[in-house]
Amino acid sequence: MNYLKRAWAEIHLDRLEKNLIGYKSLLCPENELMCVVKAFCYGHSDEAICPYLENRLGVRWFAVSNEIEALRLRKMGIKGEILILGYTPPEAAELLYENNIIQAVTEYSYARLLSQHSKGGTIRCHAAVDTGMTRIGVRGTAGEICGELEKISALPGISLEGIFTHYAAADSAEPDDIAYTKAQTDSFFKVYDELCSRGIRLPHAHCLNSAGGVYHADPRSTLARLGIILYGLMPSTSTPLPFRLSPVMELKAAVSQVKTVEPGVFVSYGRTYRTDKPTVLATITCGYADGYPRALSNKGYVIIHGKRAPIAGRICMDQFMCDVTDIENVRPGDTAVLIGSEGGESCTADDIADLIGTIGYEIVCQISARVPRVIYENSDQVGVYYP
Repeated sequence: MNYLKRAWAEIHLDRLEKNLIGYKSLLCPENELMCVVKAFCYGHSDEAICPYLENRLGVRWFAVSNEIEALRLRKMGIKGEILILGYTPPEAAELLYENNIIQAVTEYSYARLLSQHSKGGTIRCHAAVDTGMTRIGVRGTAGEICGELEKISALPGISLEGIFTHYAAADSAEPDDIAYTKAQTDSFFKVYDELCSRGIRLPHAHCLNSAGGVYHADPRSTLARLGIILYGLMPSTSTPLPFRLSPVMELKAAVSQVKTVEPGVFVSYGRTYRTDKPTVLATITCGYADGYPRALSNKGYVIIHGKRAPIAGRICMDQFMCDVTDIENVRPGDTAVLIGSEGGESCTADDIADLIGTIGYEIVCQISARVPRVIYENSDQVGVYYP
């Protein structure tokens, strides 16, 4: 289980379990857990995490973005239910029923194309209902939506097993956003109730995402889709959570060189940083090709020997420099913590996101494929994977 100690991400499965338990404690007994594992488990490693979720933690439902991700799960031995939340080309319909994968359908015309390509098989589906996200799904009055869902359920080769919607602002504590989320919930279950009155009783109707399960738990949602919280990141850094998250990923890199330069020396591309005193610089072996944001140039920091080292100059494709003048005995081969904690200092993906005006989701998802994911369980290294 060796790996190149240049830039690497450490993935801690025991922290993942803590986050799952914390989230699950807030749900209603009627809400079954669906773990969202798209984008290689938000950049963490689906090969390590999905079998752990199923075999060790008893998760039976998984959500992915597309058929390639769904097939990856089947190939790694996942036996539970898999829902594709995004688009699958209709000509790939055969792959869906051959691998027992559930497909999201967005409207009747798309369901009809899936039906036409079903080749005698039955495609399991959950229909998306657009209640205010305005991304995918059937839209209109409850009666209009139910009419379209009735047509979808009548198509040959289509087995409509559920409906779902997605919240637009469930992570916000603003009164207007809370009211908006409630209106989305009410609209969604109005559709479900009318379907039942028309004799269409579906096994599943789900609306809860990570934030929804925390702030808007509802026993009517048969599934709760646990996404970003599973990985120890906040749905929104402006809205506190009622339990402590444990970030699952740490990003680390090696110090390759340490040098002392005089005052007035420019550092890195574009000469955007100039020393104003004798300065000790450490070169760190990670860059934007590894997914470490270039936007952190001159404003981010890393942790070395338990102390903050400010980034000096622009981040390069494979390397960057930081100021270690106030940190004793930094040497080539030392480890810099880019995301994570050491000593009394920490820098989370959410912290980085706040610094550069984005969200923690993007920070972890963009850690590139050349960065090995080194898997730990209770401090023991148990595997190394590449996305």
